Amino acid sequence: MQLTAYFFWGCGIFIASGYNSFSRSMETIGKKQYQVQHGSCSYTFLLPETDNCRSSTSYVSNAVQRDAPLDYDDSVQRLQLLENIMENNTQWLMKVLNQTTRLELQLLEHSLSTNKLERQISDQTNEITKLQEKNSFLEKRVLEMEDKHTLQLKSIKDEKDQLQVLVARQNSIIEELEKQLVTATVNNSVLQKQQHDLMETVHNLLTMISTPNSKHNFIAKEEQISFKDCAEAFKSGLTTSGIYTLTVSNTVQEKKAYCDMETGGGGWTVIQKREDGSVDFHRTWKEYKMGFGDPAGEYWLGNEFVSQLTNQKRYVLKIHLKDWEGNEAYSMYDHFSLATEELKYRIYLKGLTGTAGKISSISQPGNDFSTKDADNDKCICKCSQMLTGGWWFDACGPSNLNGMYYPLRQNNNKFNGIKWYYWKGSGYSLKATTMMIRPADF
Repeated sequence: MQLTAYFFWGCGIFIASGYNSFSRSMETIGKKQYQVQHGSCSYTFLLPETDNCRSSTSYVSNAVQRDAPLDYDDSVQRLQLLENIMENNTQWLMKVLNQTTRLELQLLEHSLSTNKLERQISDQTNEITKLQEKNSFLEKRVLEMEDKHTLQLKSIKDEKDQLQVLVARQNSIIEELEKQLVTATVNNSVLQKQQHDLMETVHNLLTMISTPNSKHNFIAKEEQISFKDCAEAFKSGLTTSGIYTLTVSNTVQEKKAYCDMETGGGGWTVIQKREDGSVDFHRTWKEYKMGFGDPAGEYWLGNEFVSQLTNQKRYVLKIHLKDWEGNEAYSMYDHFSLATEELKYRIYLKGLTGTAGKISSISQPGNDFSTKDADNDKCICKCSQMLTGGWWFDACGPSNLNGMYYPLRQNNNKFNGIKWYYWKGSGYSLKATTMMIRPADF
């Protein structure tokens, strides 16, 4: 008996057989077909008919057991055995089919996952491409903006350079005009004084003609127009700023001084002035004692004259300062005087007010005056020689208005310049300074 089954599905054919020798006689034995539908697959089983199995007893006998005698019962038993084998093979085949189905499902799922992943990769690739294009565009824009900003910065720098040149030129013109104005003011003051003197002379001449004792009257008139300070000249009616001749009381010593008849009510006798660096202030003790410079510009009135003047009555000292940025400040001392030469022209100050610092930049208590040839400070380093100029140095101290004159853009980090510590610090050299005195009871 031949037991052979053919299985057909999808893409292939599986053949299950009890014995390989039975497969060659399948065409001559009657067959019965069994068809099974499993999912999307169809399976066909070809099994032999029972009668044919009986009619071919001798063949099966030869195939199964050649030497044993064949009877019906043996055939039935063998058939039963073959059916059992066939059933086992069928079960094994069903397992194979189930496993195959699972593999197909897994393959399908894997294929779907692969397709999804490919779509995701494609989408990400497109997104990356778009980002790259956007990045390229942004880079191009950044480069264009950098070029534009570079051109703008260059244009601004050129304009700045041109403005600096223009400002420097205007500053030079302004300084020249200021000098011309000072000269014109001085000339005007001189002309006014000459006019005043001429009027007095004419008046005295007329008095001499009309009065028997005219000689004595003329001498009295001359003594009347002699002033000991600018405050006295102001009170006499001379209210124009300019150069005046001052005479210390009970002496014949005369001093040319600049009188400020406008600031704070006028009557100020200027004892120091710095404005352009035209006068060298690194002088000897004798020069500072007697005075030097030009009252029409930069000058020092003289320690001896100031000492004699401030020891007669109480005077006020005002120090006016200017920086290179157009700012102004002042320090006012309600009581100022200088000692005699024997006491090294020691300075005495009290009662500070003003805008140039809440602390006095002239060290207190009073210090002796020092010059390059007379070291009277409290430092072994000789401050006058190191910082230049004559001043009331302490241990080189926080101020020196008679230091080296430095022009604009060279005035920073100059510790030997014109400094006033509590307004601009120790390394800033000022543009202009004025020291002036007036009686406290003016």
